Amino acid sequence: MAPLHLIQTITGARILGDLTFRLAGQGDLPAILALLRDDRLGAGRENAPSAAYERAFARLLDEPDNHLILGEIDAMAVATYQLTFITGLSLGATRRAQIESVRVAASMRGAGIGARMFADAETRARAAGCALLQLTTNATRTDARAFYERLGFTPTHIGFKRQISPAEDAPCPMT
Repeated sequence: MAPLHLIQTITGARILGDLTFRLAGQGDLPAILALLRDDRLGAGRENAPSAAYERAFARLLDEPDNHLILGEIDAMAVATYQLTFITGLSLGATRRAQIESVRVAASMRGAGIGARMFADAETRARAAGCALLQLTTNATRTDARAFYERLGFTPTHIGFKRQISPAEDAPCPMT
């Protein structure tokens, strides 16, 4: 797929350059946090102490089936998403890819970056042997829901969440 080249739009100047997606690495955490906070929900909830984000980021980078992806134009972070590959027995042992923490910089929304991001996620998921892409979105994100439906996602399930407190020795994975 050819790189997306952004040009001036009706809504204002866009940065010129090629859009690329890559695995996030050391040094990318500040840009990713800025993208997560550049959102009406994220601005109010992404306020944990820096050390908590640093620990989580280090753990995420160590997990082989968990990937944080950064979208850049001319080395400037403009998008991010998390892609986790899940092996399971349901649906005939279908391997799936869970997409989370989808963000495009507010100043860049509407420029086609989101569609390219999901194309990138699908390419990565296929390469990992996945036959299903899945995601959840906050119920208040009506624009995001409409976008996902335009991409071919269907609202087939009802999601539930419940807050729990981690065990005191939580850094160790379950055995």
